[in-house]
Amino acid sequence: MKTTPFWPDDFPRPADLPVAEALPETVDVAVVGGGYTGLSAARTLARHGASVAVLEQHTIGWGASSRNGGITGCGLKQGMPTIFKRYGEERARVFWQTSLDALDLIKELVNAEGVDCDWHQGGDLSVAYKPSHFEAMKARVTWHRKMLGHELVLVPPGELQQEIGSPAYYGGVIDPHGAGLHPAKLVFGLARVAARYGAQLCENTPVHRIERTSSGYRLTTGRGVVLAKEVVLATNGYTGRLAPALRRLVIPAGSYSIVTEPLPVEVQHRISPKGRVFWDSKWFLNYFRLTPDGRLLWGGRNDLSTTLDLHASARILHRQMLRAFPYLEGYAVTHTWTGQLGIPFDLMPKVGRLENGVHYAVGFGGHGLHMALYTGREIARLLLGQISTSPFLEIPQRRYFFYRYKPWFMPLVASYYRLRDALS
Repeated sequence: MKTTPFWPDDFPRPADLPVAEALPETVDVAVVGGGYTGLSAARTLARHGASVAVLEQHTIGWGASSRNGGITGCGLKQGMPTIFKRYGEERARVFWQTSLDALDLIKELVNAEGVDCDWHQGGDLSVAYKPSHFEAMKARVTWHRKMLGHELVLVPPGELQQEIGSPAYYGGVIDPHGAGLHPAKLVFGLARVAARYGAQLCENTPVHRIERTSSGYRLTTGRGVVLAKEVVLATNGYTGRLAPALRRLVIPAGSYSIVTEPLPVEVQHRISPKGRVFWDSKWFLNYFRLTPDGRLLWGGRNDLSTTLDLHASARILHRQMLRAFPYLEGYAVTHTWTGQLGIPFDLMPKVGRLENGVHYAVGFGGHGLHMALYTGREIARLLLGQISTSPFLEIPQRRYFFYRYKPWFMPLVASYYRLRDALS
């Protein structure tokens, strides 16, 4: 069992990825972070004539962009009923639309830019972990139809076997927007597109310091100095001490995954008869799906720590997987790995400025596959003057006195979520 991410093992970083051999001296925009957010921003900026350098401390797509489950859909991490109450109906509808636009952006990359990432929009099925959860699902279906015109399909317990080959759940809800893709193929394909438009991809280039100059910013990196008129921070769950004010907006949390060996076709069909992707209704949720090559990927956030031992994590996740699919006993687990989320306190994506020329897009809370792409493009459009504001720029960017760098309170949060799961 490997303790490295499955996706780049299955589709390694292309040897001919067009990365820059030398660090540019000056650019219009320096983008810190070579994942979905940074590459999406770089693509849009370079496409419209800006000179861009993407500064990635490891290799392109090293972080969560090649470590996530490859599951996406509509909506944000924060539930839409809460968003309606918090921000009002008019603004909430705008937030809902951003999530739909984000899915369209993935389709644009696939259809217009030629990014082959095994995109399959077969819908997602949220399964009820307890009977009481199914009752809440009924209310969810009614609310979404009434307030958003969004048609979800309720699956009663007696019909669930038509959708998922598991005895462990008590009904579910299908959302036709749900989709699966290959994360590594997406991030490397997006990198190629950004480079094709002229963005310079600089790997193994950690940024140590950002200083204001008379004409912009001086970025001191592990490979030298870059001068830039503007800076975009696209570091999300890997935001460190480079920007303390940004770190205080997002809490890094670990998400853990395992994947089995390829399964027989008949077992694949038994697990997912209609080719859907899945997630359950727990607070400490699990997400799972078949990979394009027929493995079962099982992931979850059963410990919010970013440092849980990967073998211990694999044992926990494997027990959960067998509870859902007992007939997978005996199939080998080939990979166990983790990636870091960036969780904001209000569970809303963060788009903003630390100062006039330093911008950021972070805080996707596990919904980064589509929202990172969208907010990266949003930051670029702001810099290009194509838009004057963003819905995520207009909401409060709160920081709290009790959190500066170390999220000491996360074990308490984890215990709280475990209790809610037990009592729900």
